[in-house]
Amino acid sequence: MTERIAPIATFLAALGAGIMGGLFFIFSNTIMAAFGKLPPANGIAAMNSISVTILNGTFLGVFMGTALVSAVLIVCWFLGWMPSGGTLAVAGSVVYLVGIIGVTMVFNVPMNDALAAVQPDSAAGADLWQDYLSRWTMWNHVRTIAGIGASALFILALRAG
Repeated sequence: MTERIAPIATFLAALGAGIMGGLFFIFSNTIMAAFGKLPPANGIAAMNSISVTILNGTFLGVFMGTALVSAVLIVCWFLGWMPSGGTLAVAGSVVYLVGIIGVTMVFNVPMNDALAAVQPDSAAGADLWQDYLSRWTMWNHVRTIAGIGASALFILALRAG
């Protein structure tokens, strides 16, 4: 039974990390650029709407579920339950946990909270929006690369196993 946990968890982690990488990619490539073309008050309103709407069961299931599966893979590795390719699965897990969960909590969420607190049609709102667009998107690029990189590492781990 324990020999089947790691491959199944690695497969699920590859899917989850790929979904997250794709989600963050579309923000970096399209959504933030489109929001940047809007008047600041409209861009702020649109981003605030997404920040609230995205916190649903489907998103959180994949986002946090992949984090949980990544933690399980690390535990499996420490317990010696990983077939060959285990170090690649652990590397993918660390990339996901640091590059997606860590970056989201340390950088993107606090920026989202600050954006939600500002008056959208004020001068302070317009100033914050310009800074937000560049800084939030830069950290989102990190999450995009982490999601794609973690997914690739999980796929390589499956291939090696």
